[in-house]
Amino acid sequence: MRVTISAALLAATALAGCSTEPAATDTVANADSPAPVATATSAAVASASSATATAVKPGTLKTFGDWAVGCDNTRLCTLASLGPDGGEFPPVTMAIMRQPGPDGAMEIAFTPLGDGSAVKPVAVTVDGRRVALPTLTGTDADKAVTAMASGKKLVVIEAGDRPRARLSLKGASAALRWIDDQQGRVSTTTALVAKGDKPASAVPARQPAPIIQAVTPSGTAADPNKQQLAAMRRRAQCEPSRIDNGDLFRPETYALGGGATLVLLPCSLGAYNMSAAMFILRGDQVEPALTDAPSGFSETPAGPDSAVSSVVNGEWKDGELRSFAKGRGLGDCGVAQTFVWDGTRLRLSEQSEMGECRGNPNYIPTWRAQIVRR
Repeated sequence: MRVTISAALLAATALAGCSTEPAATDTVANADSPAPVATATSAAVASASSATATAVKPGTLKTFGDWAVGCDNTRLCTLASLGPDGGEFPPVTMAIMRQPGPDGAMEIAFTPLGDGSAVKPVAVTVDGRRVALPTLTGTDADKAVTAMASGKKLVVIEAGDRPRARLSLKGASAALRWIDDQQGRVSTTTALVAKGDKPASAVPARQPAPIIQAVTPSGTAADPNKQQLAAMRRRAQCEPSRIDNGDLFRPETYALGGGATLVLLPCSLGAYNMSAAMFILRGDQVEPALTDAPSGFSETPAGPDSAVSSVVNGEWKDGELRSFAKGRGLGDCGVAQTFVWDGTRLRLSEQSEMGECRGNPNYIPTWRAQIVRR
């Protein structure tokens, strides 16, 4: 069965981590208790953050027949094979990545599904026509992709002329034409399908990625006390029946630098997605974490007056917060994100997506930024 997923559908059908409606702030009467969870950051912090943050607009994905395609904000485009609407998925997926700009270098990648052995192609055949693949880049990749544009079936050939996988080329030509359009190649000599006589110099250059001035994590993470945790759970409207479910639902804390601590508060659990509400702890003050882009199952960025944002299957590693919202258990559709801390909010540095649940777990990049640590 064919399954198509989008960010909105993820939010509507998957088990969301937190409510979208903010709860009233709780006031703790005990004089020794810390300040309650704030519903908004200070005006100074919000103003500074909005002044430095770049508007985030990831690229969109398209599906043409048995191929998904998308481009990121630098005009780097990726074409990915999909399994059939019905039946078993091919044991190998194929991806074509084309760089932006006049040179527009291409690269092909083959990935085995599951625990399959590495793919070592020596050639592909397109409708029976053999195209040698001594390498997967440059003119070798160009020849294979050009052949694909007018074919119906592609077979991956390994040593000894052994067929490794058979892929449908339905929609490949339309997807390649779409890349020509997105990269400004239509009617130029560099186009894959929409060819013309215009020189390569007519193709626009790579769009520069925005620069994020990220804080280098330092210091020691603080641990929220019981009153703070209770206030955070009420603010995020976490599932009360799950709160004390052993180590699985204990909060995680990470030092961000400058006295700030990121708190990931497990909030809800589904079959393959755990959602955690995100807070920033500074001394006695706890605030919902701000983001410059939708995170987890959110549909809008988390601003000062928005609901608590969440991270799905979150992981903090090397100063980066990673989120992986799966569309289903196979992980062959969903949204993967990476955020970094700029001192006031979490900034989206990478995003990749797969909108079709059709056997390809290799997501298409739709956003990237340059990170400069300070």
